[in-house]
Amino acid sequence: MKKLLFLPLLLIVAGIYAQSEKQDEVMLAKIRNEGLNHSQVMDIAFYLTDANGPRLMQSPGYFKAANWAKTKLASWGLQHVTLEPWGQWGKGWELEKFYFAMTAPYYKPLISFPKTFTPGTNGLQHASVVLLDAQDSAGLLSYKGKLKDKIVLLVRNDSLPLGFSPDAKRYTDDELKELAAFDPKVPVASNRGGNEAFRAAFKFMTQAKDFAEKEGALCMLSTSNRNSDGTVFVQNGGVYTPETPETFNDLAVSYEDYMTLQRLLQHHIPVEIDLELSTKVYAQDQQGYNVIGEITGTDKKLKDQLIMIGGHLDCWQGATGATDNGAGSAVMMEVVRILKTVGFDPRRTIRIALWGGEETGLHGSKNYVKNHFTDTVTKKYNTEGDKLSVYLNLDNGTGKIRGLYLQGNEAAKPIFEKWFEPFHDLGAGTLTLKNTGGTDHLSFDAIGLPGFQFIQDGMEYSSRTHHSNMDTYDHLSGEDLKQAATIIASFVYDAAQSDEKMPRKK
Repeated sequence: MKKLLFLPLLLIVAGIYAQSEKQDEVMLAKIRNEGLNHSQVMDIAFYLTDANGPRLMQSPGYFKAANWAKTKLASWGLQHVTLEPWGQWGKGWELEKFYFAMTAPYYKPLISFPKTFTPGTNGLQHASVVLLDAQDSAGLLSYKGKLKDKIVLLVRNDSLPLGFSPDAKRYTDDELKELAAFDPKVPVASNRGGNEAFRAAFKFMTQAKDFAEKEGALCMLSTSNRNSDGTVFVQNGGVYTPETPETFNDLAVSYEDYMTLQRLLQHHIPVEIDLELSTKVYAQDQQGYNVIGEITGTDKKLKDQLIMIGGHLDCWQGATGATDNGAGSAVMMEVVRILKTVGFDPRRTIRIALWGGEETGLHGSKNYVKNHFTDTVTKKYNTEGDKLSVYLNLDNGTGKIRGLYLQGNEAAKPIFEKWFEPFHDLGAGTLTLKNTGGTDHLSFDAIGLPGFQFIQDGMEYSSRTHHSNMDTYDHLSGEDLKQAATIIASFVYDAAQSDEKMPRKK
């Protein structure tokens, strides 16, 4: 019976807590004015992207951006700003030179990008292209002895869907209502069949790549029908662990160029290609690093408690990681700039984290939470973790904030409802009990700490920029990022000044 009564009682307490919180309307007005009318978020984004280049973990671009962020945070008056090591990670990789063009049956530059940890070609190479018309490992064996020094691609049997849908989308009112109405007790339909088909295709692609490498091929090409209109989605081609050598060239190619090569070869027209690829591996420092800084709390009783905000700093190599996640990093830096500019002296300490190693498995945030907040025996939060009130994350592109994923934390709902009230005019306020994955809030949620990711308009994220060569500054929406920074700065104010910590999920 006590268990049945506990949750309603918790919700009542949370509701009273939310209603009793006093907000400094003058300070909130200053935050809103600074965030919307004097924003520096796009200037911050420029330095994280164009000025420092791709931020592949452990690459020169990552360290340039991390050190720039460290210096900038310190210049705004944050304390304890550092590149904090969190443990062993691995190697870095950088593209130094790349040229890729078809030279026969005619000349054509090809849109392509190397995957990470491709080793290079030792200068300009001229090679024939071989089409592998195989569906399984047995079919691959018919090409044994025929791939030496060749460029290889697998037959594709799909086609390019025409672009009837817009790249950029915002949530409709009905979609937001559906999110708000989400009931975690109602089963969700599984996509198991689609996932199994994807895994099978990926497994065979890996087998074909391994076969081509053993046969001495120069390079393997891959694509998908998402790689259209000049966009190439490109990620990992090798392993970043120190003991794994770089052995094979692996290129992601635009769908249109890939299919041009395939059709020529299917019509028995020979294809020749020029390829020059130069890369560099960085293995000296294999520690992982996060950028950390804080605004120290002033309340004698509460200053040891924490409000944390963050986004990941690392990105993939095809572009400068503007929407994934230069946007989130720039917004969180803008949040602390706003708070320092308006002269806010928080009761609790506010800590910003720009995470490393997110793209390969949330490594930066997982290790931070492990090192600081986790009890090694129970795997739940320890005494230091209990001092964390809330962690807020931004990592779903350039779209403005529309609400918040509550991760099933019903007790937090009335609190966030109160905090969102001043921003209904900016299109924000939807709360859903739904969980969302793939971002650094999960590292906190996993040990029972309140970690949340905001609901953002999708914009071009899934269709155009996420992990692609189009993830550049020009695909950022300045007005959306201003809105996001203003809302988060206000939430940080609310969390820092509240008499009580954010309730834990039960």
